[in-house]
Amino acid sequence: MVTKPRIALTLASPNELNLASHGRYREALEAAGAEVVALYPGETVPVDIDGLMLSGGGDIAADRYGAQDLACAGVNPERDELEITATRYALERDLPVLGICRGFQLLNVVRGGQLVQDVPDHDPPERKGMVAHEIRPTEGSLLAQATGGQPQTVNSRHHQAVTREGLGQGLMVTVEVHGLVEAFEATDRRWVVGVQWHTERKWEVSPESVGIFDALITAAATRPPSGL
Repeated sequence: MVTKPRIALTLASPNELNLASHGRYREALEAAGAEVVALYPGETVPVDIDGLMLSGGGDIAADRYGAQDLACAGVNPERDELEITATRYALERDLPVLGICRGFQLLNVVRGGQLVQDVPDHDPPERKGMVAHEIRPTEGSLLAQATGGQPQTVNSRHHQAVTREGLGQGLMVTVEVHGLVEAFEATDRRWVVGVQWHTERKWEVSPESVGIFDALITAAATRPPSGL
């Protein structure tokens, strides 16, 4: 029997409003071949995981990146603590990590980066449409390898953002749109990718975009090199 890679999926505390969202992350990972280990605020990161996925959600507390809170919303200190701990654990062991939206921003913060706390017109209300735009990953990047490298339609559902000026250490920009970093990867780890858009909302993005989940699972199924 083939053992499925165990992927820790960090999520907000469950409620009536986010159950469907949580289900989309789980379904995307399971469709790619993962055994999903859901982690909620206040829980302990298991030691027997093969990879990590950081999901979307509320804002990260501004003091986590040494800033004054100017426009943060939906902050959950317990979730911040869980995800920072989980990310550091994964990075120390060179486990594959995928960050989506908030998860993308969390990766940047863990790497010592900063966030722009409010970007207008990028966060439409649920069921009120979306902000669609086209991206093209940098040739040869992990994202390009995962999605084919061609132009793709993606969505915007965020009000905070990353810029080159606030980019964390060891991160390389692979997508930039109108001065905002929308994807990056770590240059000092074998597979760490962050994307600002919500690929799990597959009806809002190009079909190629879901290849990022397959790439995460493929990386998680491969034993990391020795020395880390």
